[in-house]
Amino acid sequence: MGGKSAARPGVRSARRPEVSLPPLVPYEGGELEPDGDYDGLEFREADFVGQDGGGARFMDCALVGCALDETRLTRARLLDSVLTGIRGVGTDLAEATLRDVELVDARLGGTQLHGSALERVLVRGGKLDYLNLRRARLKDVVFEGCVLVEPDFGGARLERVEFVDCVLKAADLSAATLVDVDLRRVAELDIARGVDRLAGAVISPAQLLDLAPLLAAEMGVRVEGAAG
Repeated sequence: MGGKSAARPGVRSARRPEVSLPPLVPYEGGELEPDGDYDGLEFREADFVGQDGGGARFMDCALVGCALDETRLTRARLLDSVLTGIRGVGTDLAEATLRDVELVDARLGGTQLHGSALERVLVRGGKLDYLNLRRARLKDVVFEGCVLVEPDFGGARLERVEFVDCVLKAADLSAATLVDVDLRRVAELDIARGVDRLAGAVISPAQLLDLAPLLAAEMGVRVEGAAG
């Protein structure tokens, strides 16, 4: 679950979360409450569809197979917790804080994380469509073996972020700031907007060739065959 990533030459590695959950108590509290305080609980197969847990704090918790469609968790704090197999469309985590969190095999669509702060977060497996991370702050975050479809990093700051064996489709990096971002092990790299923001990222020689047309277009360079 924990430990630092192996060092990669030329870029500082992300620190992975070190989550060690205590013995957990099954949650039997009914609906989520705004500004609720949840400590040492296991939420298993809970249906939180459409509920309001804005401002809630989750500490040393496990969420397993929970439904989070249209669940409101704005400004929530998820600390030292593991979320496994959660699913939902339109989950609202705007301005939330995730620290020392593992998100495993999630199936999420249209999740709102704009203005959020993620530190020491591991996203492993699963599929996340239309993830909104505009103006978010990501530090020591690893995306591993997952599929990200049209993720929006517009205006976000990414520091020590790694993408490992994952698919990145139509990513938006407009106005983003990248510091020690490792893209070399991305299985499929597709940048729709913001290729000019790749300063601060490390890519492989093969990825450079794939991105060459976008980079040339960004620089206003026309690439044509020699005149006959």
